[in-house]
Amino acid sequence: MPLSHSLAAILVAFIWGLSFVVIKLGVGTMPPLLLCALRFLFAALPAILFIPRPKAPWTNVVAYGFFLGVAQFGLLFAALAIGMPAGLASLVMQAQIFFTILFAALFMNERPGLYQVLGGAIGFFGLVIIAVPRLAGSGAIPFLMTVVAAASWGVANIVSKRAGRVDMLGYIVWASLVAPLPLIALSLWFDGPAVVTSALMHIDGATIAAVAYLAYPTTIFAFGVWAYLLSRHPAATVTPYALLVPVAGTLGSVIVLGEELHPVEAIGGAVIVAGLALNVFGKRLFSRRLA
Repeated sequence: MPLSHSLAAILVAFIWGLSFVVIKLGVGTMPPLLLCALRFLFAALPAILFIPRPKAPWTNVVAYGFFLGVAQFGLLFAALAIGMPAGLASLVMQAQIFFTILFAALFMNERPGLYQVLGGAIGFFGLVIIAVPRLAGSGAIPFLMTVVAAASWGVANIVSKRAGRVDMLGYIVWASLVAPLPLIALSLWFDGPAVVTSALMHIDGATIAAVAYLAYPTTIFAFGVWAYLLSRHPAATVTPYALLVPVAGTLGSVIVLGEELHPVEAIGGAVIVAGLALNVFGKRLFSRRLA
């Protein structure tokens, strides 16, 4: 990718990484599915009044909005609410890289290169190092929910690629309109009308700030840039940059939330970054060495 596109991917990764900290703080004061619904509601409104609908099939827009908003983030918000640590969630969600590359190979005939396969394998090994100690006991349910959320992100990436070269800002804004109603309905079902009403009546400034961060820089800007990059480059080239998300997520969770960074998580994180480096720079470095 051009340097400007690489820098944009890195910026997106850090915005997403810090969003895990914001979500963790937000679900402490509001039901998770309701918070997720507000995120996408304000990402869509009032922007759809000014931004034209993207030139993509409406079925594609709806599918992207469902897999991104309801499946991916609905599960992620709920997992964080029932005990998934923010730093660990930022790591586990990077399984979306492997799901995306797999789905792209199966359904779009994109064949990853040797260094992308090796880098992905190393990154996956890093995730395993971190995940194995967490699978015991009650931590298994939020962990598995996060893995399914990562798979949903992979599906959303493929759906956005199928949309082609469309106006990605409009694509993200209009797709965001899909998620709020299903998420509110699910919140009413799981949390009850009384809890939802009380949360909305007693919303505070910190929750408003969390919704604003999640709706604008995290959703409209970051996902718009990400979808733009995916529409112009192979999935195996773009998605590895998301391995930087846990770097920002883990640092933010340690500094802001006081979460403890265990040695095994530090080792696993270092392995993940090594996989990213091989994926992105491996071909270039080995070609120079052979030359």
